[in-house]
Amino acid sequence: MKISKELKTGIVTIFAIALMVTGINFLKGNSFFGGDDIYYAYFPNSGQLVPSSNVTLNGVVVGKVLKVEYVPSQPAERCVKISFSIQNDEVKIPKGSVIQVGALDLFSKGMLIDVSANLAKGFYKPGDVIPGEMAVDMFGQVKSFADPLSKKVQTALVSVDKMVNSLNAFWDKTATSEIEQSFSVLKLTIKRFGNVAVNIEDLVQDEKIKLANILTNVESISFNLKKSNDQIAAILGNAKTITDDLVTADFKKVIGNANETLKNLNLILATAEKGEGTLGKLLKDEKLYNELITTNKDLQNLVVDIQMHPERFIHFSVFGAKTKGVPLSQREELKLRQLLDSVPN
Repeated sequence: MKISKELKTGIVTIFAIALMVTGINFLKGNSFFGGDDIYYAYFPNSGQLVPSSNVTLNGVVVGKVLKVEYVPSQPAERCVKISFSIQNDEVKIPKGSVIQVGALDLFSKGMLIDVSANLAKGFYKPGDVIPGEMAVDMFGQVKSFADPLSKKVQTALVSVDKMVNSLNAFWDKTATSEIEQSFSVLKLTIKRFGNVAVNIEDLVQDEKIKLANILTNVESISFNLKKSNDQIAAILGNAKTITDDLVTADFKKVIGNANETLKNLNLILATAEKGEGTLGKLLKDEKLYNELITTNKDLQNLVVDIQMHPERFIHFSVFGAKTKGVPLSQREELKLRQLLDSVPN
């Protein structure tokens, strides 16, 4: 069968068109044969990302950026919508993962997948929206580090400039003379410190002798204490013996005797309270008390009468004369006189 020239031209044209469409899709980030999983993410800024940029996972390219478009209906933090594909069928994005837009190297931009370690929530399905955020690139990190440092350097330069101006204002003839005067005062002060140091050294030499004498006395006291150690031990031993004797004394027997004595005393007092016995009768018998008072009164009267008129009761023989009264021997008369002298007036 003979193929005509027109048919060949048509076949070549169709093949060329298909090849052109496939190449355009490839340049856009699609696979040659299609079938890629497509996902979406929203960002506040595109980060200069363009279609066909790489989508990487742990440094490995797993997809391409398909479209970067501005969506004015979304809030400012979600105004840029980026569509990207995952060309590896084995790559699944767990829920909780984050898509970042940042620098893949010094010259190219791309998307990075920060995979979540929690697989219990499941995986995103094609067509889902995955949370996105802007990654800080190297230049951003350098800028964030350099900006505070630059501000500190500027502040330090301002402080240095103020200090220099202050020194220039201070450093005149008056300041020079004041500095020279200060050095003179400092020199005089150092000289006085030297004199004080010499005096302190002399004082230390004098006190060193006194300190040596004090230490000698302390050593003598400690030696005497050491010599008296046996005597102190004997005294402590005697004190221990006395305390042991006090501890071992028969206090129980002494307390028992005291209780017995108190019991007898209580019995005597109880008997006297009842009016029994001599003491009880003295305490309870009012008649006996009155008789004793009367007897004592009569006895006092008798003593007074004997003192006033002894001749009535005592026989005195003076020069053979006789006196009325009771005849007494010399011994009895002496006892009676002693009795009368002992009676209070």
